[in-house]
Amino acid sequence: MGTAQQVNSYQRIPPFVEIMDSTLRDGEQTNGVSFLPHEKLVMARKLLQNLNVDRIEVASARVSEGEKEAVSMICRFAAQIDRLDRVEVLGFVDGGKSIDWISQCGGKVINLLAKGSLKHCTHQLHKTPEEHIADLKQELAYAKEKGLSVNLYLEDWSNGMKDSPDYVYQVMDALTIDHSPLTMDNFAQTPADANNGQCSMFNGQCIKRFMLPDTLGVMNPLQVIEYFRKMMKRYPHAHFDFHAHNDYDLAVSNSLAAVLSGAKGLHVTVNGLGERCGNAPLASVQAILKDQFHAKTNIVESQLNDISRMVESFSGIAVAPNQPIVGENVFTQVAGVHADGDSKDKLYYNELMPERFGRKREYALGKNSGRANIAKNLEELGLELTPEQTRRVTQRITELGDKKEIVTQEDLPYIVSDVLKHDGSEDKVKLISYVVNTSYGLKPGANIRVEINGKQYEAGSTGDGQYDAFVKALRYIYKKYLNRTFPILANYQVSIPPGGRTDALVQTVITWHYKDSFLRTRGLDADQTEAAIKATFKMLNIVENELTK
Repeated sequence: MGTAQQVNSYQRIPPFVEIMDSTLRDGEQTNGVSFLPHEKLVMARKLLQNLNVDRIEVASARVSEGEKEAVSMICRFAAQIDRLDRVEVLGFVDGGKSIDWISQCGGKVINLLAKGSLKHCTHQLHKTPEEHIADLKQELAYAKEKGLSVNLYLEDWSNGMKDSPDYVYQVMDALTIDHSPLTMDNFAQTPADANNGQCSMFNGQCIKRFMLPDTLGVMNPLQVIEYFRKMMKRYPHAHFDFHAHNDYDLAVSNSLAAVLSGAKGLHVTVNGLGERCGNAPLASVQAILKDQFHAKTNIVESQLNDISRMVESFSGIAVAPNQPIVGENVFTQVAGVHADGDSKDKLYYNELMPERFGRKREYALGKNSGRANIAKNLEELGLELTPEQTRRVTQRITELGDKKEIVTQEDLPYIVSDVLKHDGSEDKVKLISYVVNTSYGLKPGANIRVEINGKQYEAGSTGDGQYDAFVKALRYIYKKYLNRTFPILANYQVSIPPGGRTDALVQTVITWHYKDSFLRTRGLDADQTEAAIKATFKMLNIVENELTK
């Protein structure tokens, strides 16, 4: 029997896996992250409409008035597009208060938080299992009365299966019939049956899903398989979700182990946001489900990068450059030999094609670049060089790389121009002179003179810093003399190469929003303001060249 046959002989991968995104609830538990109501609404729209996530968990009940406003807005929107049943709110065993809160917001689904380990039940609630089960039954009955569907979280289930499995089974047995989920299909069909059947205590309420979390992120894939198979064997008809945390960097692996063992749903967050080390990242889980296990989801993969950037912006938590699928560098070839191989029958490609995720492959320019990298970038820019010119450009980029300068594709035309003995006279926007100053008790100021398409302009301004004053003077020139919109600064990053000397070079990376696209330019200098100015003029020349094409 081959390896594939051996795997297929025991795996229970369902033909379809539900994806529940918890960015707006569990992801917001990331230290320092707090979403405004309108930000939650925008992300919910993106998740439900564009990304086509099956379900979203948007909040915890009774947290704040702002949270209530956010949930109400999301529920109104979801109702308008007939997806209200996909919006879920975490609720608590609190005598119906969470259920009332969710109902007031217009919600229809509660993710009821039960205790999944004996230790949590006795030490946190100070109740016996029987008392906790009785409380759960009361919540279920009240949820039915209020018209809410229920999914049941078994908090700390992983430790429950490890330390107190009998307790887990006791709770599950109390909420299921013959080890089958309590649904309207197996609930009594007639009033007589309802009176005589053992499920009458729930008044016909349905628990749609049992959600099994690794609350403290303590499991490994072998444990996930072992515990899930025990649950599946005992409750073969139940719909189980798995909710992973990443404390041991195993959230993705554990999620896949759960699917391998019969889980019908997975909980994820965009960019892996979440408490402590975070949750299973949506993009990684989606890619591996599809490529490695051939499981189907409803996720629109081309939207993964857009939602990642949106959540990065609203959360203020930067995505690591090497984060799979959504990281800045993951589709960038650095080594020249790889670029050469890509030109020869795509030797360094795999199934993770950037276009699949709404991105494109790039070829980095630095000290490891070879002629193939340069050629790829020149080809994309429409620039043609002789072999000797290409060699000289490669040599210059290598020299810059040794100084830790990061060279972008936007920089390449200027490097080419410099190498070919152009002294910058072809630039359409030039800085002729400037003075910036700062004084105690006064706002910094800047006076500048620039040349745009052969004509010189002067302006002065003050600002919150020297560079801010400089840019305001530039904006004044563009508005008053050229009647043109100046690009909007979207992001500003400063880095200093290792060494810690007082004369260390400063690299400034600025992202600009212009029309419907973004430009990113870099400047390098011993002075931070000068580095930012260099980056600014690179951007202005890119824009000017686009306008005069």
